[in-house]
Amino acid sequence: MFYREAGQFKSDYVADQAIFPILQDRIGLVIIFIIALAIPLTENDFLLNAVMIPFLIFALAAMGLNLLTGYTGLLSLGSGAFMGVGAYACYKLTSIFPNVNIIVWVICSGFFSAIAGTIFGLPSLRIKGFYLAIATLAAQFFLEWCFIRVAWLYNYNTSAAIEVPQRTLLGIIVTGPRATSETRYYVVLAIVLVMTWFASNLVHGRIGRSWMAVRDMDIAAELMGIRLLPTKLLAFAVSSFYCGVAGALLVFLWYGGAEASAFNINQSFTILFMIIIGGLGSLLGAYMGAALIFILPIILRFLPESLGLPLHADTVEHITFMVTGVLIILFLIAEPAGLARLWGIGKQKLRMWPFPY
Repeated sequence: MFYREAGQFKSDYVADQAIFPILQDRIGLVIIFIIALAIPLTENDFLLNAVMIPFLIFALAAMGLNLLTGYTGLLSLGSGAFMGVGAYACYKLTSIFPNVNIIVWVICSGFFSAIAGTIFGLPSLRIKGFYLAIATLAAQFFLEWCFIRVAWLYNYNTSAAIEVPQRTLLGIIVTGPRATSETRYYVVLAIVLVMTWFASNLVHGRIGRSWMAVRDMDIAAELMGIRLLPTKLLAFAVSSFYCGVAGALLVFLWYGGAEASAFNINQSFTILFMIIIGGLGSLLGAYMGAALIFILPIILRFLPESLGLPLHADTVEHITFMVTGVLIILFLIAEPAGLARLWGIGKQKLRMWPFPY
């Protein structure tokens, strides 16, 4: 098979479908992967517990919502509740089957979230836009009510809390108070990387193209032979699966325990803000949005302290809300594709420099 090349850009179909077609992208990915593996060598527990582990978990949740909203065009305000379904499902599975590997139950908890997402995604065939957002908001409130009122979920504990037991993986303690930060970080990193790879292959294949066709114009997609209901329900299922796994990781490998309030409507809006700022329809945007939204409060807290101007925690929270709101407005007006688009423009200019034309 012969094709013409222009620098690094190939004109055949296989090269066009490559996930990382540019050599610099592949090199940069390897460098980032090496840095991610080397971070625990710094022996900085604060960096792992307060920054890296939650960043990876929220990036996974944002990725799940982006598959639904960014790639399929279906708005959801129930991501926090679907994370809760995964967390409570993982808790019940580990309680009923204590001898099974904890990682198995973390992944399986996503299937329970996928079932819940599929059920609440049924109205998506008849309604869209604002009305679909209201439907998913109703799912958020209903599932929150279940987390508090259905005592079976938390073994009749009056506090309605999830208590994470100690579990091991290959003889190494993974969950519980005795689990080290390095162990939990590597487990979260491995799960997030594998699920990112899976999502990337999914959106570059037939399913991803079907989702994007529905997003661009669902009537035209149906005329082309795409079945709307199965396609939309699959998007809800996959999105909820990712959120469910993220919820299980959140409780078992970061919090070490949680109450129902950890999965409230604020969590759903936070994840939505991540993909708006990071970039809709971009897996990289999920990481960028999670990094900005989650690391921003840490910067606002420690930067003034380093300058001799310490701020109260409530002040930092208020400033974070204001900065986040301003960023959302700016991106919606100036660059709706978010940070991922700005990153792509910057890479393109660097590749063409110093000859921009």
